[in-house]
Amino acid sequence: MTTIATTNPATGKVEKTFDAASDEEIDRRIALAARTFATYRNTEIARRAEWTTAAADILDREAGEIGAMLTTEMGKTLAAAEAEVHKCANALRFYAEHAAGFLAEHRPAAPGDVGAQDAYVRYEPMGPVLAVMPWNFPLWQVVRFAAPALMAGNVGLLKHSSNVPQTALFLEDLFRRAGFPDGAFQTLLIGSSKVERVLRDPRVKAATLTGSEPAGRSVASIAGDEIKPTVLELGGSDPFVVMPSADVPAAARTAADSRCLNNGQSCISAKRFIVHEDCADEFERLFVEAMRGKRVGDPMDDGTDVGPLVSEDGRADVEELVADAVGKGARVLCGGERPGRPGWYYPPTVITDVTTEMRMFHEEVFGPVAALFRVRDLDAAIELANATGFGLGSNAWTRDAAERDRFVRELDAGQVFVNGMTTSYPQLPFGGVKRSGYGRELSAEGMREFCNAKTIWAAA
Repeated sequence: MTTIATTNPATGKVEKTFDAASDEEIDRRIALAARTFATYRNTEIARRAEWTTAAADILDREAGEIGAMLTTEMGKTLAAAEAEVHKCANALRFYAEHAAGFLAEHRPAAPGDVGAQDAYVRYEPMGPVLAVMPWNFPLWQVVRFAAPALMAGNVGLLKHSSNVPQTALFLEDLFRRAGFPDGAFQTLLIGSSKVERVLRDPRVKAATLTGSEPAGRSVASIAGDEIKPTVLELGGSDPFVVMPSADVPAAARTAADSRCLNNGQSCISAKRFIVHEDCADEFERLFVEAMRGKRVGDPMDDGTDVGPLVSEDGRADVEELVADAVGKGARVLCGGERPGRPGWYYPPTVITDVTTEMRMFHEEVFGPVAALFRVRDLDAAIELANATGFGLGSNAWTRDAAERDRFVRELDAGQVFVNGMTTSYPQLPFGGVKRSGYGRELSAEGMREFCNAKTIWAAA
């Protein structure tokens, strides 16, 4: 049986348990989604915007209470949790304001050029969309799917990570309280073994997943067999490249903030720090100092920078990767040992002399552990940055225009951030290449992923 429970990572104690949905309940909810879509797709977009804005208002109004729930379920600091709530509110308002423009009919060619009196493209919703979502940003990951999907006229079925059930249930309640019709957004309290059942149902038209590579392969395989579109975001091992022309102190501070974001559990946090040898000594000194200065503690405390990892297994995975690297010759510059306290804490850690024989070189480390590399020149920096199967985000630090242009052109990633920390904005497309997945979330591209771009051609 799948355990669906809130287990506080700061204490290791189970706070609340939930019963998984039966097959009958799953079928009932899918049927409700299909019935609701038949009418919801025809609601005026202005009405959808009213409901979406109302959801944003609820989030802003109740951010403290919601943030505490997120912290209790997955361990991020309370300040980070409240910031996530407000970020979700901003995204909802963004789509409420811009969806009509993103979905507007457009004419890519003059009708006469295609032998018609009129020719245009319109965007229409697909239907119920299954969202399989992770625990690390339990509100944001869902809202960045739900806001564009609901504004486009789709309805949502959420299979959230089994360790954040209160957040999952809150999200269903949020959209209901905001005025959306019953069935427009529903949470399925199910384990991963039930995902195939839902995805193969003919009433479910598409799926989006943020999570592990195995989960992505499974969903993509099932959806491919059913000929259903998918969007996948499968994590990353993002490079953070620093050149001698950069503001090295700023780069070092940002590097530490990025690596410790969300307690080191963010797909787009920098994980591999690639530094030109001419500034490597200065960067290493400042970076290690900044990582050591991060305060590890109770995520509910105002002064805490880094809370616990999400689970005992999650911490064990990090420890195994560190032990593998050290056992094969890597050096630990700071951190590297769990603190002697309850909960699943792990300190900010910097490791150098990482080689291709080590698992850490090839695998994503989902915790506050940084791999530090030195390179001789720009060519070597780009080569090492791209020497990974992942391609989600990337950072480049330089004040040289020619270097910047090469990073922009040659880094294999869905995003390149220059002289700033990688993050996500509703205004900009988000997604990766290679093993980081395919498709895009956010911006107009994210809204149109689950729309039928229907071509209309009409003669006189």
